[in-house]
Amino acid sequence: MLQKPRGTRDFLPDEMEQRRHVEGTMREVASRWGYREVCTPEFEDLDLFTIRSGEGIIQEMYVFEDKGGRMMALRPELTAPVLRMYVNEGRTLPKPLRWYYFADCFRYERPQKGRYRQFWQFGVELIGADSALAEAEVILLADEILAASGISYEIHVGHLAFMRTLLAALSQDDQKKIRMFLDRKDWAGLDAHLAATGNSELGADLTALAACRDLQEAFSITGQMHEGDRISELFSILDQSGVSYTLDPGIARGLDYYTGMVFEIFADNLGTENQVLGGGTYRLAHLFGGEETPSCGFAIGFDRVMVSRGEQPAPHQRVAGIAHTAEGRDWALSVSREFRRAGIRTELNLSGRSIGQQISQIARTADYALVIGERERAESVVTVKNLKSGVQKVLSLPDAICEVMGREPC
Repeated sequence: MLQKPRGTRDFLPDEMEQRRHVEGTMREVASRWGYREVCTPEFEDLDLFTIRSGEGIIQEMYVFEDKGGRMMALRPELTAPVLRMYVNEGRTLPKPLRWYYFADCFRYERPQKGRYRQFWQFGVELIGADSALAEAEVILLADEILAASGISYEIHVGHLAFMRTLLAALSQDDQKKIRMFLDRKDWAGLDAHLAATGNSELGADLTALAACRDLQEAFSITGQMHEGDRISELFSILDQSGVSYTLDPGIARGLDYYTGMVFEIFADNLGTENQVLGGGTYRLAHLFGGEETPSCGFAIGFDRVMVSRGEQPAPHQRVAGIAHTAEGRDWALSVSREFRRAGIRTELNLSGRSIGQQISQIARTADYALVIGERERAESVVTVKNLKSGVQKVLSLPDAICEVMGREPC
């Protein structure tokens, strides 16, 4: 028996309904903020991803050569494709551009809880805005989307100017190694590395910055920075908005990618792999042939959100099942058509069994049984049976629809 590929999943209807419900909620929130959906191809030129991340990323990707000899890759993320699309198609559009996306991505890595080889991202890109208010908007939007998704989480907000200021005198290679220790919170490894490179005096400042939760204290550790006023404005906006967040000037990941504000969101029920969102300000368009363009955005690990939510069924949709005799078939088809037009999920029994057997079958999945025989056809009525209460009524078609929808008779 053939099995699904490793790191992929099958979704049965109950799970798909939950996923579509959360996805729809995310889309609805983003739309209210003025963000509009975009879509890019599932595969792109390999260069699109190696330009930004280097050749090392190839081993984490699904890469193939097409029939024209071009090296292609299934997309491992969506920011680069969206910025490529912006350079190709969107440079002349009025700024700022508020775009969102929801799509699957692919990474060849070891599967684990909340991390798969095929996974889904919901993301936002705010392109062409360069201000503290733009950065705050993206954070506030992320907060509202995750709150509406039904999970518990913590927001950590930082700014790379703090870390860059402390590491400014070091080589790029040295900075990269230090970021690795900070990312892992490996303080012993950090101290050993700093001692070996003759930078032991940095250890106390780096440790203090990573633990700092007060903005003025962070400024006192790094000294004056030219970004100071904008950083203060950003956190002032966040404070005035009432959003709950933790100041985290020690965020070190993405120093070679993000340019300023960075934020991460961590959710419950995920163990150590508990980050569900990452984002910040960046400038990528020039890498793909466009002009340098200020941008800000985030990506949500949709699968991790679903794991964090746990079992929360989608809102129940009332279901009607139609039991019918051979004589009532044509009227049953007309009734089913009108019920569906009214937005009611309606399932026509296909078994051809007795009415009693059909109702028993319908009761497994439906809330109401609509019984249609020769009398119902002749009088253009519907016998409606509430399968929970057992109450049965003979109603006109419009009143039958209202009954199932929980409304007063039409």
